[in-house]
Amino acid sequence: MAVTGFRRSVVALTVLIATAVVAILIVVSHVLLSRVTDADAHDLARTRAEAVAANVTAEGGRVVLTENGSEALDEVAWVYADGRLIDGNVPASVVGRVEELADSGRSQTATVGDSLLYARQVPVDGHHVMVVVRVDLTPYETSEQRSLTLSLVLGGLTILLAGGVAHLVVHRALRVVHEMAALADDWGHHEPGRRFNLGVPRDEFGELGQTLDRLLERVDNALADERRLTDEIAHELRTPLTVLRGEAQLAQLSGEPVPPEAVLSEVDRLDAAITTILRAARARTDEGTRCDLRSAARQAIGGRAVEVAFPAKIEVAMAPDVAVSLLSPLLENGLRHAKTRVWITARNQGAAVVVDVLDDGPGFDPADVERVFEAGVTGGDGYGLGLPVVRRIAASAGVEVRAIADGRGHVEVTLPAVRAVT
Repeated sequence: MAVTGFRRSVVALTVLIATAVVAILIVVSHVLLSRVTDADAHDLARTRAEAVAANVTAEGGRVVLTENGSEALDEVAWVYADGRLIDGNVPASVVGRVEELADSGRSQTATVGDSLLYARQVPVDGHHVMVVVRVDLTPYETSEQRSLTLSLVLGGLTILLAGGVAHLVVHRALRVVHEMAALADDWGHHEPGRRFNLGVPRDEFGELGQTLDRLLERVDNALADERRLTDEIAHELRTPLTVLRGEAQLAQLSGEPVPPEAVLSEVDRLDAAITTILRAARARTDEGTRCDLRSAARQAIGGRAVEVAFPAKIEVAMAPDVAVSLLSPLLENGLRHAKTRVWITARNQGAAVVVDVLDDGPGFDPADVERVFEAGVTGGDGYGLGLPVVRRIAASAGVEVRAIADGRGHVEVTLPAVRAVT
């Protein structure tokens, strides 16, 4: 429906523009033709008057014509001398106007019905001589009417042709767009790696292809991100479930009940993993704008032995639960790999707050500082929420997290500081 509406709009706009252009051309051409025919009629009247005036002379004290005009000329040319008609037959329909022109004593034109009258003064000594001629305007008006009719017919055909061409061009153009959109949609579902790859755009279709390529790239990235999330969920949940299964099998073999504290501990770990992953998925929609970092750190630490070296009051521009979700797995990893000590510090650094989670364990290998954020890379013999989930939460919240190879366990998180209100 939207495509049809767009096509109709383009065709209607084309017809409207073509109609306006054709109308302007018809009006201009008609005006120019009218001026040309008027000029031709006046030229013919002057030519006739000059031809008659050339034969007027004075003989024996009176005005005469040296040559007798034809009967046809008598009907369209008349000579008046001293107020009397001396040559020609004036039709009754124009006699009054002809006599007025003859008595005026000056050269002028007048229109009576379909006739153009032209009066010309002839210089004859001692006499007042006027030549009046008539030109029939009917042929000129007929020519104008025929020209106008032909212009209207051609203009109508031009408008129809413009509308037809516009409809055909838009239909073919939209067909290409529809085909490209259908291919892009199909690729997005079945072959997200396919691209149009039209090169540098040379026209609108090239730009459309480039836009669709970017769209397909985003779809591909979204699918890859979804796959990574699935891998992370599987990785983070497998170990607690394995422990629970092992405890159950051990209890089955020994005939003794499973210790409640072991079950509760693993259930708590599962709950923490699920909660953190869900927070990572929803981090973009959290509307919290600030939190007390010291309070969030204490909540993440819980009852564990972790030293805190924070300023008296430090706030960050993020939701408290996101801050807790970031710090909890980092502290857990530190506790699993530390020898004797885990501590967390924070410092202001311009428009950011830098949090360092440190332990006195072996730390990261310089070659693995990026690999530790990949799903399945945990290091050591422990388990829990890994650094891949931390990286996901950080990316969702728009913050930076990185591992530092400095001979100890060291992960640095850069959080946005709360802006001062001015």
